Amino acid sequence: MEQYAINGGNPLVGEVEIGGAKNAALPILAASLMTDETVLIENMPDVRDTNILLDAMAGIGTHVERIDRHTVKTNGSLIHDLTVNGDSVKKIRASYYFLGALLGKYKKATVVLPGGCDIGCRAIDQHIKGFKALGATVEIAHGMITAEASHLCGAHIYLDVVSVGATINIMMAAALAEGRTTIENAAKEPHVVDLANFLNSMGANIKGAGTDVIRIRGVERLHKTEYPIIPDQIEAGTFMFAAAATHGDVTVKNVIPKHLESISAKLSEIGCEVTESDDAVRVVASRPLKHTQVKTLPYPGFPTDMQPQIAVTLGLCCGTSIVTESIFENRFRYVDELIRMGASIKVEGNTAIIDGVSRYTGASINAPDLRAGAALVIAALAAEGMSVIDDIRYIERGYEDFPAKLQSLGAQIEKVESERELQKFRLKIG
Repeated sequence: MEQYAINGGNPLVGEVEIGGAKNAALPILAASLMTDETVLIENMPDVRDTNILLDAMAGIGTHVERIDRHTVKTNGSLIHDLTVNGDSVKKIRASYYFLGALLGKYKKATVVLPGGCDIGCRAIDQHIKGFKALGATVEIAHGMITAEASHLCGAHIYLDVVSVGATINIMMAAALAEGRTTIENAAKEPHVVDLANFLNSMGANIKGAGTDVIRIRGVERLHKTEYPIIPDQIEAGTFMFAAAATHGDVTVKNVIPKHLESISAKLSEIGCEVTESDDAVRVVASRPLKHTQVKTLPYPGFPTDMQPQIAVTLGLCCGTSIVTESIFENRFRYVDELIRMGASIKVEGNTAIIDGVSRYTGASINAPDLRAGAALVIAALAAEGMSVIDDIRYIERGYEDFPAKLQSLGAQIEKVESERELQKFRLKIG
């Protein structure tokens, strides 16, 4: 039994340091296999997903050396297996990044079909379209996907929908293909740019990352590099909304404010004071908050990974708010849990209609997925009384030291692993 025990009602106050971006670390780790030379990756988040990926890399012959908690060396010169399988790796969505990396380097890869959080359909048809355009054959059988080519040739690829995963996978494979590749309608997320910068630091020739047209000139080989991963915009945004929901005053440090613009804009709209500096953002919620409307969109729009966090906050704002989810169809699975805490929310299709209430109350709830789990922690921190959150393994997929960071801001939260520890927490809070 692993749970978070939380006693809510205290405003979060102080400073918190944001770690490396999970969504950048995963493709960068996979891409580190694309050279036979040693790669040093810094600012790597120590979360469940990155550790699973590192274990999978070691399982196919990659030399993995943990220098410290947030620094890792990899060397892919002794990879002996182009099949990535296993119970752990199939539980994370990022397993498919091995396809682009291994196909680019070895012209063949077989990877277990990916899992991850159940937030809706995340088809891989655009990945397959891209691999085929580069000259690969693709087959799906027995829960595995295999991509293979005698050689890869650059191509003009138009993505039918904006897909972060497909953009990343095609970019990796094309980096070692012959000739030039153009990806149109490409994803523009910060972690797409970070991967392009990482590949370029290894000798790739990629231009246009961060725009909707990426141009790649294939190179013969990649070389060693040392590279720091960007800060995690979603972790930062989570703490920003935690400050708002608890009527606190929190400075998130080690961030790139540009990446947080859509989040900061919505916080300002609902009545928070948001102050930016070079590498920090301060959020102060000193007055009653008001309703707004938000629709999730690809970057630079409001992130789908921040939708549960803003919904939890809007549930405590004056008036009626509308939240529209345009990316994943199952992203409102947390709503039933939030209603148990006193929220007034009605879901109609891909839209949530939220009537603000004066308070939440503590309850025993379940985290249905990674970001919804983090949002329910925010709700529990803002609630009156004690809450217990189950299925925290989802939350630990993407948040490092979550309880400790919240404790540093004054939160009463502990990870408990037995009924005895839970009772101790109850006694401590009185």
